[in-house]
Amino acid sequence: MITDFEYYNPVRIFFGKDQFSKIAGQIPSGSKIMLLYGGGSIFRNGVHEKITEALKGFNITEFGGIEPNPSYETCMKAVAEIKSKKIDFLLAAGGGSVIDATKFIAAAAKYPFGDPWDILAKSVPVHDSLPIGVILTLPATGTEMNRNAVISRKSTNEKLAFSSPWSLPRFSVLLPEAAGSLPKNQVANGIVDAFVHVIEQYLTYPVNAHIQDRFAEAILLSLIEEGPKAYANPAD
Repeated sequence: MITDFEYYNPVRIFFGKDQFSKIAGQIPSGSKIMLLYGGGSIFRNGVHEKITEALKGFNITEFGGIEPNPSYETCMKAVAEIKSKKIDFLLAAGGGSVIDATKFIAAAAKYPFGDPWDILAKSVPVHDSLPIGVILTLPATGTEMNRNAVISRKSTNEKLAFSSPWSLPRFSVLLPEAAGSLPKNQVANGIVDAFVHVIEQYLTYPVNAHIQDRFAEAILLSLIEEGPKAYANPAD
C-alpha cells in the first residue's frame, strides 16, 4: 500500500562553538526581539552574554522563568508583553520546554479568534505566527528542528500538543559546549527524553515502515551505548 505524505523542513542548523556570529544575519534588521529562557542556566554557562554580544544594535526584551513542562499561564504572560511592546521576532535559548513554549507563544501572539488555548484543545489550525530562532543548550526532543510543541494548562490539569508548519524555527544554533556544561541530572533527563520520544513513535505507529524502524532501533541502541558515557562525562 502506498501512503501519501508531504514533508518540508526548512530549519537552518548551525552546529558548534563558534556559531553565535551567525545569529544576527538570520534576523531581519530592525527587529524587536524577545529572548526567552528558563531557570537561568544561560547566565551560568555564558550563553546569555554571547547572545547579547552577537545581537548588539537590536532592541531586545527578555522573558525568563519558563518552567519544565511549560505552562499556558506563563506563555500568556509573554504574549501580553509581546503585544504591548510590539515584539516581532522570538529567540528561544534553552532546551525543549523553552522552545515548545516559544512556539506556542509565537502562534498565540497572532491568534485572532479569542483564547489561543483552542490551538491545542480544539486543534484550530495556525495560520500565522511570529518568526522563531533557537539557541539549543539541552538536546533531547528534536523540537529545535520540528513543527511540534506540548503545553500544559495548570488551571485545568491538561497537557496537550499541537503541530504547525508555522512553528518551524527559522534557524537553530546547536551548542555542544553548553550541553557539556549541564549538571548530570539534566544530561540523564535528555538521554531518557530522547529514548522515550523514539519509543513513542516506534511502538505506536503501525505503518510497516521498515527503514524508519531500523533508524529508530539504531537510535535506541546508540543511546544505550553512548548515554552512560555522556552521563559519566557530559563534556564528551
